[in-house]
Amino acid sequence: MNVIETNGITKSFGKQQVLKGISFSVKKGEIFTLLGENGAGKSTLINILTTLSKPSGGFAKVFDHDLQQDPDQIRHLISLNSQSITLDDEFTGYQNLRLIAKLLGITNIKGRIDSVSTSLNLTEFINNKVSTYSGGMKRRLDIAASLSADTDLLFLDEPSTGVDPKNRLEIWKIIKELRDQGKTIFLTTQYLDEADRLSDRIAFIHDGKISLIGTPQQLKQQAHHRQQIMVPQASIKLASQALAAKGINFNIHEQAIELDEANLQLALKTLLTADIMINETTPIDLTLEEVFLNATTEDPEE
Repeated sequence: MNVIETNGITKSFGKQQVLKGISFSVKKGEIFTLLGENGAGKSTLINILTTLSKPSGGFAKVFDHDLQQDPDQIRHLISLNSQSITLDDEFTGYQNLRLIAKLLGITNIKGRIDSVSTSLNLTEFINNKVSTYSGGMKRRLDIAASLSADTDLLFLDEPSTGVDPKNRLEIWKIIKELRDQGKTIFLTTQYLDEADRLSDRIAFIHDGKISLIGTPQQLKQQAHHRQQIMVPQASIKLASQALAAKGINFNIHEQAIELDEANLQLALKTLLTADIMINETTPIDLTLEEVFLNATTEDPEE
């Protein structure tokens, strides 16, 4: 079941087109991560999907409700944790959560606050003024406020930006626990390690367009098909000469000959013809950082 479906979403501000035909779907119960640089369009897309902004073109559905025809229905089914922390520093953590619960019409307010504050490890500080909280504690309290409605779909817009490593790991743990509870998480981030560690699927957004989409492992495999051929160290020079004579592009890294997958069969035939022993051939696994750089590099012909 798809919780979110988009087709050709565009968004322009005056003459500037920020989103240029965004199409993807988000499955129920997954952590779907939108990964991109600052200014790539991540927050603009989240604002559209959470009904805070209207698209210029295209259409989208959330829980099978049309984004433009049923915005009120959608708002009852989602929660949003935005980049900007929306807390009152003069209130205690408890008072902030109590205000949100009242606005949401929650009946068992104390029970809900106890539940979300426990799950985010806030009970020790819940009665302190928010002005005394660290940045990481404020972010966790802000996420707790977003969880007060207990919806099945949660939008997290760069939730770990600006927090220290300890709180960042704590937020990662919380996100995984929410997924394990059956909730769907739509996450945006500019941190490659965060996307790699948390995501069931990742979409790269660049210049207002989705450039790649898939699981972390699929992205590493599909983005750049490279192979390495392992030969004995004593044969490296001869192998290089044989491949160069055939006009095959390659790189040498210790005992490995690295080349494009399209050239693999010709390279193997060339090496065997030259009586060079081949120890093994294996695909090269790229890091998510390398995949991201490949996906966001401008095509000079565009």
